[in-house]
Amino acid sequence: MKTAFIVLTYNRVDALLAVLRGLAPQCDARRHEVLIADDGSRPENVQAMREGLPAFACRVRHVWHPDTGFTIARARNLCAARTDADYLVFLDGDCVPNSGFVAQHEALARPGCFLIGGRVLLEEDLTRDVLQGRLALQALRAPDWLRLRLRGQVNKLSHLLHGLGPRARELNRFRWKGIRGCNMAFWRGDYEAVNGFDEAFAGWGHEDADIVLRLHAHGLRRRSALIGTEVFHLWHRQAARQDEAANRRRVMKRQASGQVRADRGVRQAQDAPEARVTELNPAWRD
Repeated sequence: MKTAFIVLTYNRVDALLAVLRGLAPQCDARRHEVLIADDGSRPENVQAMREGLPAFACRVRHVWHPDTGFTIARARNLCAARTDADYLVFLDGDCVPNSGFVAQHEALARPGCFLIGGRVLLEEDLTRDVLQGRLALQALRAPDWLRLRLRGQVNKLSHLLHGLGPRARELNRFRWKGIRGCNMAFWRGDYEAVNGFDEAFAGWGHEDADIVLRLHAHGLRRRSALIGTEVFHLWHRQAARQDEAANRRRVMKRQASGQVRADRGVRQAQDAPEARVTELNPAWRD
């Protein structure tokens, strides 16, 4: 299968480049592509991203749209509408993939299911070391991670167990707990069947729970990965959450209605004159 990795970003180029450096060695030209879902970053950050882009063997595109507020559902849909990949993996631009991230996601993909992966939270000082190039997360060994855990600089060590092979438990019903929009994967056909992320969700919160709810309503099962798919979530100040309550109420209303398709989603994103798509790795075919 062909897999597209859709990486969300907004004006945090140092974190984005750390994510891309973690992803690049895991991608190959035949089976993978990367799309950067840019929710309106400023020109200087876009330029810094282009200049710092690591070497990828696969196609890499930057999909930018104007900054009109917190519109991450729109940014993700714009990318999903521009790939022909069979499988879509969504991660955030502040979530560095572990060294087995790509292989584990592909091993856990199952028809009739979507996947929610895990995350390891990094505290502020550790994040600063990563962003300033003093520490490469992929180079750390188990004793290093154990020391970080004992110091309280990471919240768990489940990523160290990926050698045991992929593990996931399946849920047939919607459950709020454990939904991670920063690490999710869908078959393209399923994503299109529910019309992707719903762009009615503006501001922070619960657009990820909404798509999980609608995928269940469509008859799919949720696979919650226990081992191997973790991303390292770089520390940042908490985003403003004034829209969280309204978004949660919207999800609860849909839970009662059984709605499957987003009102405005990936189908509407196919024709988007405001989107600006740039090839960042034009030599990938060579």
